[in-house]
Amino acid sequence: MGLEEEIQELEDEIADTPYNKSTEAHIGRLKSKLAEKKEKLEQQQSGSGGGGGYGVEKHGDATVALVGFPSVGKSTLLNALTNAESETGSYEFTTLDVYPGMLKHKGANIQILDVPGLIEGAAGGRGGGKEVLSVVRTADLIVFMVSVFEIDQYDRLREELYKNKIRLDTEPPRVNIRKKAKDGLTVNSSVDLDLDEETVKSVLREHGYVNADVTIGEQVDLDRLIDGVMDNREYVPSIVAVNKADLIEPDYLPTVESELEERDIDPEEAIFISAEEEKGLDGLTERIWDELGLIRIYMDKPGRGVDYEEPLILREGDTVDDACRKLGGSFDERFRFARVTGPSAKHDEQQVGRDHELADEDVLRIVARK
Repeated sequence: MGLEEEIQELEDEIADTPYNKSTEAHIGRLKSKLAEKKEKLEQQQSGSGGGGGYGVEKHGDATVALVGFPSVGKSTLLNALTNAESETGSYEFTTLDVYPGMLKHKGANIQILDVPGLIEGAAGGRGGGKEVLSVVRTADLIVFMVSVFEIDQYDRLREELYKNKIRLDTEPPRVNIRKKAKDGLTVNSSVDLDLDEETVKSVLREHGYVNADVTIGEQVDLDRLIDGVMDNREYVPSIVAVNKADLIEPDYLPTVESELEERDIDPEEAIFISAEEEKGLDGLTERIWDELGLIRIYMDKPGRGVDYEEPLILREGDTVDDACRKLGGSFDERFRFARVTGPSAKHDEQQVGRDHELADEDVLRIVARK
């Protein structure tokens, strides 16, 4: 029996097994076996040229992947945001390769990737889907683009990304595993787990752990536990852009909002746009900026004053040390101290060290050794 048949058998058995406390450990073992076999199949396909990925080089300060079904309007949107000159058309599979464009906003260069339209089965390799998904995995933000008349596309898109180990809008599970030489498996948790200890141990054994200390720092279900044990998932934030909003009749709007709410998407959080008419794009751009968590740092350059035209682009939570590394050159080695004026400073020209956390629109001057 081949791997694909084994995977199908496991999926069928999981689907046919009712979930309760008495079957929990058994289902945990099945799901663990399934994850391992899918991993093995993916490695085999990659080794035979069946999923090496596009290897798109990342440029700019952040990378955003536009994800949607064929002909939903991604190429039109890319052109409107970046003037990338991607080919557009109204028939399926217009986009045959990954088209990059650069969105310039608030001094930042944000790379937008229009990836080929996903089809169902992409995670299994249909339509070059594995190559497409390998690009999405490297993005800093995913923009789901769906038609206002086909909101259900969102369900299938999320499912394809999940199957390819992309976890949306969540943090990695707090599961820590430390191997040891003897004494079997020990499970520790800082919360009262819904999963029983034997279920946790059965999952670990399926993944080859015999002697290890396991610490779980949050409530996890079986799938989150397996994600933590596998430790090869990508955790990416996402937003939803609803295209063709200019075609919505007033009496149809409640239907659209209801369909979004059914998918746990707040209609106020979704961005309604018309790529063709270039409506709603300013709001989308601002939302991309906010979700990426980018900040502008204006450098005070000796003898030249403050450069407000080309800010240094960092991420929320970055420090003076991060600024030095991004500036490159000899700043890192010659650093003495820095002076900061702006939202993160207690007063103008505050003297700070490498660990000072910067904020959007700070003015930074680095004082270096000669």
